[in-house]
Amino acid sequence: MITKQKILIVDDDINIAELISLYLTKECFDTNIVHDGEAAIEEFNSYHPNLVLLDLMLPGIDGYEVCREIRKTSKTPIIMLSAKGEVFDKVLGLELGADDYIIKPFDSKELVARVRAVLRRFSPDVEEDEADDLPTGDYVKYPDLIINLSNYSVQYYGNKVDMPPKELELFYFLASHPNQVFTREQLLDHIWGYEYYGDTRTVDVHIKRLREKIKDHSAWSLSTVWGIGYKFEVKNSKI
Repeated sequence: MITKQKILIVDDDINIAELISLYLTKECFDTNIVHDGEAAIEEFNSYHPNLVLLDLMLPGIDGYEVCREIRKTSKTPIIMLSAKGEVFDKVLGLELGADDYIIKPFDSKELVARVRAVLRRFSPDVEEDEADDLPTGDYVKYPDLIINLSNYSVQYYGNKVDMPPKELELFYFLASHPNQVFTREQLLDHIWGYEYYGDTRTVDVHIKRLREKIKDHSAWSLSTVWGIGYKFEVKNSKI
């Protein structure tokens, strides 16, 4: 028997929440609905969803605070839903740890596609043998660093580093093009696509989060090229 993936829907608009649930149920997801932030936190801890669809404008505890609370203990992917389309709102959501951001109103097919994409990219914590086999699939390897796009994993000094899908995709893209400089606009196009066009702070937010987790190495570094963009700098051309 195939276990359905569970989606927690958090939206104070009952009609919208029910409509989202209908879309996802038709696509063979299991859904649960709550209508305020406090209930969202309680339900998250008992329902253990595979993904959270989180509206920003909630009574009591807002969506930003719910995201912050979830991120204290869990890497479960979060897609924020909001009628707000300002750059500030997107950036704040991403800084708090959201994996995607969908602006209302949205097309049902787009919603389902984004849910599937985030779930497909998300790599849950798993127990790993100390003597893992060599990586397979699409990966890049440098001293003390392996970024594997096939299973969305990063090993840094032999330890697994958790990061949301977009962070990993950005890191992999830069590392797979060593010493090549990319503008913020180019990175937006490659990693996020047209819907984030012009929102260049999105790149800066993800670079900042990467640097908090991955420090510069004597052989490589994540470098800023002032006035242009970013590059993965390899300091030894023989690597």
